[in-house]
Amino acid sequence: MSRRPVGGPQRRRRGRSRHRMAGAAAVLLIMTVGCAPSRSGALGPAPTAPAPATTASAPAVPIGPSTAAASPAATAASTADISASPPPGAGPATSPRHTNLTLELWYVRHGRLAPTRRTRPTTVATSRLALTELVAGPSPAEATVGLVTLLPAGVEVSRIAAGVAVVRMPDAPDPSTGRLREAQVVYTLTQFPTVRQVAFGTAAPAGRGDYADLLPAIVVTHPVIGDRVTSPVTVTGNADVFEATVSVRILDAAGRQLATAFTTATCGIGCRGDYRLAVGYRLAREQPGTIEAYEVSGADGSRTKLVSVPVTLAATQ
Repeated sequence: MSRRPVGGPQRRRRGRSRHRMAGAAAVLLIMTVGCAPSRSGALGPAPTAPAPATTASAPAVPIGPSTAAASPAATAASTADISASPPPGAGPATSPRHTNLTLELWYVRHGRLAPTRRTRPTTVATSRLALTELVAGPSPAEATVGLVTLLPAGVEVSRIAAGVAVVRMPDAPDPSTGRLREAQVVYTLTQFPTVRQVAFGTAAPAGRGDYADLLPAIVVTHPVIGDRVTSPVTVTGNADVFEATVSVRILDAAGRQLATAFTTATCGIGCRGDYRLAVGYRLAREQPGTIEAYEVSGADGSRTKLVSVPVTLAATQ
């Protein structure tokens, strides 16, 4: 008599149950998919990427052995060109703003120091530029009223240290003008904050005070020859005059007096003081004119120690 396997009918019943459950799940899945909304239909044209902005492309740099062989200078130049290209939409490239430097130059007039100005592009070598302008000499307008330079070609600053500029100056044909040449250099270079004194060769350094005797009694530092001025004109300078009184007047192209005024310097006779005053005038049309600064004589009231500055007078409203 054969023996039935233990648990056979139970296993067959469980297997048939699992098959029925799997079949039901499959039917349910098919029904769910069939009931889902349709995903078909027209999607429209395929999207495309926007066209790239048009920019100035940099020169192509070859890749490979030729790139490795490029010199550092060529690479730097290429990089500079690329960095200088404006970004897209930035508009045309603009050149960098250049600044100017106004120099005070001291020439000689009637054997005395006389200031004027030059405006030049800014440079780090300001002392060298100033001496170059001194050697070049006055403008035609300045030469017309007697300004000259005594500096020979070849004068130069060898170094500046601890506020002292060491200057090499070739010998000039006339030794008697040596102090005036030095005074031109000292007064011009000491306008810069890094220079307080100037040394010539083995001589001790000297400052402006060592050449004060070469200044005229009245110095006009503003305006200078050739300036265009408007009313009121601000006149500045320094003076060593009686009772510190400085008088100023304005003349038109015909020499007629348009205005006059006076002020007192910060120091009286026997010492030099600064002065500043504003003088107004009325004029229908622009024309050449003259600013005069002078001392009124206590003896007869005449104008003495006169300094004349030719300018252009702007018309007034």
